[in-house]
Amino acid sequence: MNFYKATLFRIFLLPLSLAMCACGAERSSSADASDSDDRYKIVSTVGMITDVVRHVAGEHAEVAGLIGEGVDPHLYQPTRGDVVKLQQADVIFYNGLLLEGKMADVLSRMANSGKPVHAVTERILQDDAYIMMQDDGSGYADPHVWMDVAAWRTGVEVIAEALAAYDPANAADYRSRAAAYSSKLKALHQYALDAMATIPADQRVLVTAHDAFQYMGRVYGLEVRGIQGISTESEAGLRDVETLIHFIVERRIPAVFVETSVSDKNIRALIEGARARGHAVRIGGALFSDAMGKPGTYQGTYIGMIDHNVTTIVNALGGQAGGFASESH
Repeated sequence: MNFYKATLFRIFLLPLSLAMCACGAERSSSADASDSDDRYKIVSTVGMITDVVRHVAGEHAEVAGLIGEGVDPHLYQPTRGDVVKLQQADVIFYNGLLLEGKMADVLSRMANSGKPVHAVTERILQDDAYIMMQDDGSGYADPHVWMDVAAWRTGVEVIAEALAAYDPANAADYRSRAAAYSSKLKALHQYALDAMATIPADQRVLVTAHDAFQYMGRVYGLEVRGIQGISTESEAGLRDVETLIHFIVERRIPAVFVETSVSDKNIRALIEGARARGHAVRIGGALFSDAMGKPGTYQGTYIGMIDHNVTTIVNALGGQAGGFASESH
């Protein structure tokens, strides 16, 4: 086990495993999980997890997310209300790769109290070769694995098995719902592969506000450059901005992208700097990185978030993409 995994296991997964073994939490067989007045409570951290949990849980559980649209989970501080929700939850899901760093202590306390707490990336962590590391010498991983749809499908499996263990009476339904949703993600993954392939080879460069798209770049064939590091707690220095301006001008990059949960000031600086050197680069669109769109909208779902990102990137960089939602799925 490498340094990162050993550290992460010690901080998160070991306490959670001990808590789950100690409590043996399981929904009482006498409770009717299909009764809307007796639904158990699930709390999850970020929207990308909350949306998947709702698809898998269906009518059997009440699902609440803590971190909403446009909110940066790297910087998010849990409120008193969040702690109450976590205390009242029957099951908790979180990312598991230090995405919600400031919630680490709270999540650990919940696990140690005997509550089922699950990292949706636990199966991804089993593959050393897959995990991408931060380049800041911290020894920690890039948590943005949901940008790779094929990898995020493993999280669907984790959620289904966790709910089946907690509520065995409805295990078959959880697995069936997970399989149906996973099939949609398989189609979304293929759409992304096909759409990205239409971008001219010399324009497959994604420049964004912070380094949240490395997994997307690796699986879908993009070179990715972020002004800030993987965590938005890091600050972009003048040298970082100047280096990226030089890169944009030299490579004649046609478009750069802002993010809905990150300030656009550094992206604006890139555009002005490139213009000063005689190269016009435009904002290709706003991407969803650490948060999804508004609740109740298509972009407020995981599939809609990824579809929006892929379609926006492809069309801005010279490819052709009609959108996953416009296809028959």
